[in-house]
Amino acid sequence: MNMEKDIFKKSTILYNKLIPYGFTKIKDDYLYSQNILGDTFRIDIIISHNEITSHIYDLTFNAEYTNYRNENIQGEFVNSIREELTKLLQSIKKECTTTTYFYSNQANRLCQMIYDKYADLPEFPWEKSDDSGIFRNPKTKKWYGLVMRIDKSKIKQGKGAVEIINLKLDPDKITELVKLPGFYPAYHMNKTHWITITLDDTITDEELMQYVLMSHKFTE
Repeated sequence: MNMEKDIFKKSTILYNKLIPYGFTKIKDDYLYSQNILGDTFRIDIIISHNEITSHIYDLTFNAEYTNYRNENIQGEFVNSIREELTKLLQSIKKECTTTTYFYSNQANRLCQMIYDKYADLPEFPWEKSDDSGIFRNPKTKKWYGLVMRIDKSKIKQGKGAVEIINLKLDPDKITELVKLPGFYPAYHMNKTHWITITLDDTITDEELMQYVLMSHKFTE
């Protein structure tokens, strides 16, 4: 059971928030300690090189307590330990992190622009492809964007990962755009009505957002 990984998924640590929250800086690491259950146990949260780990100590026996990591161990006591840790981790997430939905800077900037315009956040409906997010009109439930992380070879020559967005545009517009750098026939979707655009700054944020606006109109 990796509670830290589950809770802080898609989160970026805001280091300037850690000390005001109550963390202590020890060389390159940050430590936060909190006693729980009537001061009989202590939770230590350590943040080191963008990794968050937790340790729980039984203060009566001066020993680390690890049963809460084993999903097969159940019971009122161990569940109370998990609840205390979950509550603390969620508090740190709320106060000391920001959500980073995607890998590339441009994808995250676009995500913010979409939120500013429509107040829509990406949905991640596929457990096995948890880096693929859809943008959906909440009124009509129709998609107007799909961000995916794929290998470049899927759309062009080259190797390595690249993030893309699929948008729904007028077929005549798609015919024009696929002749330009950064635009490709839609990957994994209908190539007549959808287009793939790389999120690697080949296209400016402002131009990219204009195509998002066009795609959104198909969902109204």
